[in-house]
Amino acid sequence: MNKTTRFLTIGLVLLTLPMSAFAGSYSKSSASGTNTKDIVDTAASAGSFNTLVQALQAADLVDTLRGQGPFTVFAPTDEAFAKLPAGTLENLLKPENKGQLQAILTYHVVAGKVMSSDAAMLNSAKTVNGQSFQITKSGSGLMVDNAHVTKADIMTSNGVIHVIDEVIIPQ
Repeated sequence: MNKTTRFLTIGLVLLTLPMSAFAGSYSKSSASGTNTKDIVDTAASAGSFNTLVQALQAADLVDTLRGQGPFTVFAPTDEAFAKLPAGTLENLLKPENKGQLQAILTYHVVAGKVMSSDAAMLNSAKTVNGQSFQITKSGSGLMVDNAHVTKADIMTSNGVIHVIDEVIIPQ
């Protein structure tokens, strides 16, 4: 995978990882109110995205998501990863399955900065892996595919994170 493709893939992953509700407790802001940490550092410091950070490392996507961006990441929590069928995560983290892991993670990222108010006006969004996920509005807020956005609009130095309660899988 060339550098440009990796960058786009990471961008899509970031766009699909909702983390905005964690913005206050997971990021340090400058005097202007913007987070000085990038997407990866914001997720790592939150404490509830350890599995996501581990998966980004295994998929060689960390440098991409630390790039200039902007990216929008719909970020599954550790609890979301724990909902996967037994053995799924361990299998995906194997070096021989790096391509499959990259495809899944980049399905959580959208290029550009998409705030929750903007996402609410969409029916779908194209991810950095090239596929689109569905966006629906429910009584409790936004959903991307089968995942609920539990926290939204967590600002980072290179984009925004929306926290989700499920790992979304491309078709």
